[in-house]
Amino acid sequence: MLPLCADQGVQTIVYSPLARGRLARRVGETTTRSAAEPNAKRSASTVESDGKIIEAVSTVATQRGVSQALIALAWLHRNPVVASPIVGTLKATHIDDAIAALAITLTDEEVARLEAPYTPRADDQGISTPALLDRAAEAATGFKASATAQNSIVTSLAM
Repeated sequence: MLPLCADQGVQTIVYSPLARGRLARRVGETTTRSAAEPNAKRSASTVESDGKIIEAVSTVATQRGVSQALIALAWLHRNPVVASPIVGTLKATHIDDAIAALAITLTDEEVARLEAPYTPRADDQGISTPALLDRAAEAATGFKASATAQNSIVTSLAM
């Protein structure tokens, strides 16, 4: 999604940049909060990729001698389409981490390592199917983007 945003000149505000804390701790570690939150579970289709991403963040953090949270936030900070992350601050140390991450400049090699395991995700809010996306676009714009309409446009352009 971020490459598309960059291409279109769209800035983003990232909600839950540490993925509800998962990027701040090793794979399989839980906290009292993560065990109690109903939305803390991830889709079964991304568990393997999530684990690889967390391991990559952990590796870079260990090599640099900093926390995983700092590495994840530093990655967001270097991304030109991220206008701002919405960082949860349950503890004062969370604010300290957000500030400290600004001083970290990741290398291209580190960024490649962090991004390599990513796989595209379905929208957690349930609007990633084409029919629901068309409905949402129509509600927002008044324009009906049905397959029939798209086929008509393509056919008329081909003539």
